[in-house]
Amino acid sequence: MTWLVVLLLLLGRTKAQFHFPNISDRSEPDLEESLLQLLVNLQKEEFFDTLLIYGEDCVFHSISKHLEVSTVLISMGSTPYDWDFSSLTMILSCYSEAEKEYTNRTLMKLQRNRRLIYIQKDIHPESVCYSYSLKEQYNIAMVREDFKDSQVIYACRFFLDSKFEEINLAESRPIYMETFRNMHRKPIKVKADLLAPRSMLYVDKNTGETKLTGYMANLISNFAERLNATLDVEPKENKSNFHEILEKVISDQLDMGITMHTTLHNAPLDTASYPFMLTTYCLMLQIPSKLPYNKVYEMIVDPLVLGITLVLFCILSVLLIYGRKRSWHDLSLANVLLNDVSLRGLLGQSFPFPLNSNGHLKLVFIILCFASVLMTTMYDAYLQSFFTNPPSGPHIRTYQDFSRFRQKLAITGIEVEILNKINNSKFREMKRDDLVVFDDWEECIRLRDSFNLNYSYIVTGDRWSSIAEHQKIFKQPLFYFSNDLCFTRLLYMSIPLRRHLPYRHLFEDHILRQNEFGLVHYWRGHSFFDMVRLGITPLEDLSHPKAYEKSIIMEDVSRILQFYLCGMVFSIFCFLLELGVARWKRRRGTSV
Repeated sequence: MTWLVVLLLLLGRTKAQFHFPNISDRSEPDLEESLLQLLVNLQKEEFFDTLLIYGEDCVFHSISKHLEVSTVLISMGSTPYDWDFSSLTMILSCYSEAEKEYTNRTLMKLQRNRRLIYIQKDIHPESVCYSYSLKEQYNIAMVREDFKDSQVIYACRFFLDSKFEEINLAESRPIYMETFRNMHRKPIKVKADLLAPRSMLYVDKNTGETKLTGYMANLISNFAERLNATLDVEPKENKSNFHEILEKVISDQLDMGITMHTTLHNAPLDTASYPFMLTTYCLMLQIPSKLPYNKVYEMIVDPLVLGITLVLFCILSVLLIYGRKRSWHDLSLANVLLNDVSLRGLLGQSFPFPLNSNGHLKLVFIILCFASVLMTTMYDAYLQSFFTNPPSGPHIRTYQDFSRFRQKLAITGIEVEILNKINNSKFREMKRDDLVVFDDWEECIRLRDSFNLNYSYIVTGDRWSSIAEHQKIFKQPLFYFSNDLCFTRLLYMSIPLRRHLPYRHLFEDHILRQNEFGLVHYWRGHSFFDMVRLGITPLEDLSHPKAYEKSIIMEDVSRILQFYLCGMVFSIFCFLLELGVARWKRRRGTSV
């Protein structure tokens, strides 16, 4: 039995050697050593911990076992799954057409990785560079079979007249370069939504060219200058909404979209850049109108303060009654509630001071005078302040208050669709009758920017900053930003980018640097002044303030006159009641 097992093992080994001959026997030792040394040097320049080898039976297979890194062999030229290995990967190809990846996520993850390709003598390096440029893979280097003798590496250079460069290892020139650091005035295709203050068109007075400005447009314009590229903006006249721009980005018609890609949009994250701004998405509500002057008198009388004053009045009345004769003989409900001295004292009026007052009574008078000074000063300050600047009416605190205050929320059909798709819980609290949906989103934006008081609106935090700046020149602000009624407080804003944009990493680094330097904050802070300079927003008071009334009219004191009339009627009633009681007592005494 043992001999049978040994015989089978020998047979299996013989068949394995027949089907899988030793690769190292096929390659020349000198070429292997040269390529191995090259990979070691490349690992020192930029570390990699994984080798990804495409193709069958070439010199790369034999030298991979000499490197202390993980090796993945893909003989069929593609992986039918998303790449989940380390991003520190070096890609080796046995021939120019060995790599045949087709999975989008894998292509995106491996797009920037360095590639070393083994080509035959009849393959021209320029054709290889062109083939990989179609796949937007640019970190390409090639070696031939005579590398051990020539020590020459062919590196692709895409923005130069010569599409590749011969590099000798004896030279100190880099093999792999960041190609897009200098794009040599190549165009970047963009499209702007032309929504102020994100992107605005203007004509340069010096050159006569139509240019873009705004905090989003400036971000991309600076990026183009940084890469020595140009912006190809098409078309420049028409406004476009986010969906139109995103569709062109997804279909690779645009490199970038100068618009807002937010977490509310149900769009693939592959087409979104690194977030460059965090903002909110809240309601822009009308400031309630000022209360009329005739209601100011009601506002200054707080029920709690009035109750404390009445209690103090009763206590002082009781102390005055007891302090005069040191007895409770005159204590009655009428003497407490209708105490003339206590009433006039609290109102700050003069009252008779009895002669030969004892110490207790003088102490009560001091308390009464001190209380009258506090109360009259407080109410006089309230009255003058409210007459100078009357308080506003009740504010909207919940989504249900729209019905109670008979206000409407203007919203675009696009926003309704987005909020319904993400199933926003706050939006579901709004009643359908409280919404006015505009199919024409430009009309809704125009009403909001003109401060139309027929509606309230939805606005992002970044747009509100310019609206608030505009309202500083108003005599009376018209709208306020409600931090209590927000559909989301964490709204990440990004730039739409096409999936396989080869300089995505440079743009995201640019976003971080612009924010770090404070340029985005500076552009946002000057948005309103840019809109005024370009004639988009008028520098005028749109609040339509009412004419200033120099004096108080009869209507302003109507409530006081009503209170006075009620008090006079009550006094007359008490006087007549007193006369009636006195006459009834006399008749009763006469009859007795």
